[in-house]
Parts: sequence; C-alpha cells; structure tokens
Amino acid sequence: MVIKRVAVLKLAVFQMVMMAIFGVLIALLFMGFGAMIGSFGGKASAIAGVAGIAALIIFPIMYGVIGFIAGAIGGALYNLVASMVGGIEIEVDQATT
Repeated sequence: MVIKRVAVLKLAVFQMVMMAIFGVLIALLFMGFGAMIGSFGGKASAIAGVAGIAALIIFPIMYGVIGFIAGAIGGALYNLVASMVGGIEIEVDQATT
C-alpha cells in the first residue's frame, strides 16, 4: 500500500488534539513545580498558584493552536512532496479472526 495523499484538515485536527493533550500534561507538571515553590510561603506561593492555574488554561490552547498550524503545514507539504516522489510505502498484514 502507498499513502499518496493525506487529508490536510483531518491531520491538522488530529495534531491539534494530540498537542492540546500534551499541553495539559506540561501544565500539570508546571503546576507541580509551582506547588513545590508555593510550599516555601510568601509572595512566591501566591504567584506560583496563579501561574499554575494560568498554565492549565493557556498551555492546552497554545499547544493546540500550534499543533493545528503545524499539522496543516505538514499535511500540505506531505501532499506536495508525495506528488513528486510517490508517497510512503507501507506493508500491512490482514489479521485473522
């Protein structure tokens, strides 16, 4: 089988969702570090708490937008290059049920 074309919009949406999930994971990591800094007390605790919550909102959106753009550009470039060189050849095996 040869993949000759990809649906650019489908690839962009897929990439957006994957990157948004990755953004949530990064934000949770960021919040964990913020909680450690916040345990020291003082002004740093308030700033770390607000930054962690902001990261949980901003990171998935930011990563999703960047993922959508990268997926659209990547899909369009794949289609362009595949039209010149013939696409990616994959080997599949039928599963017996």
